[in-house]
Amino acid sequence: MCERATVVGSVDVGALVRTRARYPGAIAEAAGRRARRELLGESGRLMIVAADHPARGSLGVGGAPFAMANRQDLLERLCLALSRPGVDGVLASADVLEDLLLLGALDGKVVMGSMNRGGLAGAVFEMDDRFTGYRPEDIERLGFDAGKLLLRVDYDDPGSLRTLHSAARVVDAMAERGLPVFVEPFLTCRDGPGPARNDLSAEAVTRSIAIASGLGGTSAYTWLKVPVTENPDDMARVMETSTLPAVLLGGDIGGDQDAAYEKWRGALQLPTVQGLVVGRALLYPPDGDVAGAVDTAVGLL
Repeated sequence: MCERATVVGSVDVGALVRTRARYPGAIAEAAGRRARRELLGESGRLMIVAADHPARGSLGVGGAPFAMANRQDLLERLCLALSRPGVDGVLASADVLEDLLLLGALDGKVVMGSMNRGGLAGAVFEMDDRFTGYRPEDIERLGFDAGKLLLRVDYDDPGSLRTLHSAARVVDAMAERGLPVFVEPFLTCRDGPGPARNDLSAEAVTRSIAIASGLGGTSAYTWLKVPVTENPDDMARVMETSTLPAVLLGGDIGGDQDAAYEKWRGALQLPTVQGLVVGRALLYPPDGDVAGAVDTAVGLL
């Protein structure tokens, strides 16, 4: 089980609910007055905390299948992470970002909207990953800073072609608005019933990067969000596949936090890698020390 985090303050869920129920327009107002910043700060590096997993029905961390199901706990962990020096922003779905807006936690932060959440974990339609989250026009209207899409490709599932086509059109729409879009590519397969499995071999990650880099009519606003390969020593040649700027994703690292830091540390030295986008590994560390986990990750940059 995940330890409970030590937080800077308790989130009043009742107040959030009352605002949502009585004055839904407060969300748009909070977005409108939010202090914005450039995507890349003075360091030229990015440290983004991710919390878009619940919208896909993916609530587990390690051995705790519903660790992310408690919204108050998740928001408190996010607010603590966002308060730490060196944390640039957050990636999440609309419900989470709106709670953070109402809490005033997004001023001066990079806000990245999660765009496709249709491929629910374990569903028969998991590879038909339609865009059921933020649209490009939503991200523009709310004054957010970027979007993120997941691109899982299963060569044996025709749903992947629909995902590829819709992802390419979103890349075009974001570029038309001058908005960065972070594409998270995987080659994926199923070994039977249950969630799809991402192939993290050097060959598969190389091929997924090549596919993602060529989406749409321009790659000018495209970033890559890539995993560290099974063998971290393969990352140097894998990242030679594209000149697009990239960030590393974290994923569920189990209980070996130190091993994850070492994997990230090496890959962060590569010329195309510009930062980290990490969620569960920092929000739900095995020892419950969110601040410590975040500070260590920031130190790797």
